[in-house]
Amino acid sequence: MAAAAPASSVKEVLPFPLTAASEPPPLFDGTTRLYVAYHCPYAQRAWIARNYKGLHDKIKIVAIDLADRPAWYKEKVYPENKVPSLEHNNQVKGESLDLVKYIDSNFEGPSLLPDDPAKKQFAEELLAFTDAFNKALYSSIISKEDVSEETVAALDKIEEALGKFNDGPFFLGQFSLVDIAYVPFIERFQIFFENIKNYDITKGRPNLQKFIEVIQTDGR
Repeated sequence: MAAAAPASSVKEVLPFPLTAASEPPPLFDGTTRLYVAYHCPYAQRAWIARNYKGLHDKIKIVAIDLADRPAWYKEKVYPENKVPSLEHNNQVKGESLDLVKYIDSNFEGPSLLPDDPAKKQFAEELLAFTDAFNKALYSSIISKEDVSEETVAALDKIEEALGKFNDGPFFLGQFSLVDIAYVPFIERFQIFFENIKNYDITKGRPNLQKFIEVIQTDGR
C-alpha cells in the first residue's frame, strides 16, 4: 500500500511477521521497537510517521502476525494485545494517534505539525473526527443499502477540510500528522467503495482527488 512506503529513499528489508511459534526479541535491551502488522491501517499510521521522519535506524520494525500472534506479546510487551505499540526507554506505549504525536515529539526529523496556531487547532479538530469518519464510511461498506447520507456528509467534510488552507494539497498545507491519520483509511475506502458500491469517493471532490494523487505519487 502506498501509505506504508517510506517517504525517503531508504530501501528497507522488512522482517517476517512473528507468530505464536516465534521467540520474542531481546525485550527492553535499549532498542526502540515499533510493533506493527503490515496490513493494519492503525499500525500504518505510526509506521508512516517513523518513515517520514527518517527514523529507520532509530526505530526497529517488529511485525506481528495478528492471526497467529505470539502469547509473549500480550504477556511481556503490550497487555492490550493490539498494534501498533512502541517500546522506548523501557516503556511500551500504544494507540496509533498518540504514537504519531509521541514519535514526532521525541525523535528528530521533519516536524509533523506546523507552527501556525490556527493550523494546530484545526489539526486537533480533524484528529478528533477520525473515528467518526471511519465509522461513517465503514457503515456504508457493510450495509446492503446505497451509500448513506452520513457517509456522503463525512466525505464532504473531508473535501471542505482539504480546502481550508490554500498552500498545498494536504490538510494543513504541509504534510502533517493529520494526513498520516487519514491516509491509510482513505486509500482503503477508495478501493472498497469502488469495488463494493460502484461509488467514486473523489467524484465532485477535487481536493480529495488531488490529495490521493499526491500521496500515492510521493509514495508516502
